[in-house]
Amino acid sequence: MTPHSSLLTPHDDQCRKVLIVTGEASGDLHGARLIRAMRERRPEVHFQGVGGQRMAAAGCEILIRGEDLAVVGLVEVLSHFPTIWRAFQSLKKRLYGPDRPDALVLIDFPDFNLRLAKVAKRAGVPVLYYVSPQVWAWRRGRVKKIAAVVDSLAAIFPFEPELYRGLDIDVEYVGHPLLDEFAIGMQRAEFRAAHDVPLERTVVGLFPGSRASELHYMLDTLVATAHTLCARRDNLHFLVPIAPSLAAAAIASRFAVELPVTFVETADANIYDLANACDAVVSVSGTVTLQVALAGVPMTILYKVAPLTYAIGKRLIKIEHIGLANIVAGQGVVREFIQQEATAENLAKEIERIISDPEYAHKIRAGLSVVREKLGEPGCAARVAAMLDSLLSR
Repeated sequence: MTPHSSLLTPHDDQCRKVLIVTGEASGDLHGARLIRAMRERRPEVHFQGVGGQRMAAAGCEILIRGEDLAVVGLVEVLSHFPTIWRAFQSLKKRLYGPDRPDALVLIDFPDFNLRLAKVAKRAGVPVLYYVSPQVWAWRRGRVKKIAAVVDSLAAIFPFEPELYRGLDIDVEYVGHPLLDEFAIGMQRAEFRAAHDVPLERTVVGLFPGSRASELHYMLDTLVATAHTLCARRDNLHFLVPIAPSLAAAAIASRFAVELPVTFVETADANIYDLANACDAVVSVSGTVTLQVALAGVPMTILYKVAPLTYAIGKRLIKIEHIGLANIVAGQGVVREFIQQEATAENLAKEIERIISDPEYAHKIRAGLSVVREKLGEPGCAARVAAMLDSLLSR
């Protein structure tokens, strides 16, 4: 490293270039932390790729917005196929181009990223995969295909490395990335006061996720749940976090004016402070359930996709639970309402039980503490940065 390495440009011979790709809001967060951790080790490394606002703020050159690619389900992917295809071809061209990267970092987003890993392998670009594809949930036979195109894999759950035993791939358990960010910065009363949320009211969080496809299938159910709860109780207030990848105005317009609701953009607020300000949460499945679990807030999970997507997935997915909080705990810590069962009536009943039965709420909190224990120790981003450093040094 030279004394002036921090001033190197992507076109300098000494500069190492890393292409980084994620299509999820959670991946954008993990990517930003990895970039910062890597900069502490090697300031000359230049990152560019697919991501969001957090990766851009960390210094990544955004070539394609991650939110443009983030869809869930077969039907949903087909409707966005032209956009996804153009992005893939653009990245493929970059991997084979004269200014190709020294390494490719792929974060989650497996259907897209594993195909890109295959291209990188052919192009001779080493691949680090961060957040292992969920082979433990479905299609376990993919481990051989993953090992064939990925050089290093950063596993975030302790049971994942065993799945790759005996294969030609470097797998390291790095702990869960959320532990690097978890912190309660504002206590409940402070957060509520800062966002004009009445201190004396029972606050229910309605967490819609970060993808447009999640809004399409689940936001109306969350709104209906709020209406159902308000019809039965007059002391409620709702908190709705809005991810940077979503349009706040579009979400707010779906809620009736008479509903007592506060919208908080998570780009400007700590999601853990927001969850901690709630007495109970209704959340879509995904990484957000782990964030709520870390905050120790009783919740219930809903999951809806296109009927065809669900019919196919039901045959392929071989796990008992769909929410990550339950999967990590290895038991049904919080109730899940899936597809036809994800109704406003069912969700409202569960929330009413949580806020009216202290013993039931305490039982859920105890289960969520198990989730926290099983996620490992902080320092994930630094461990992944060390893996990337090793890959660049080969």
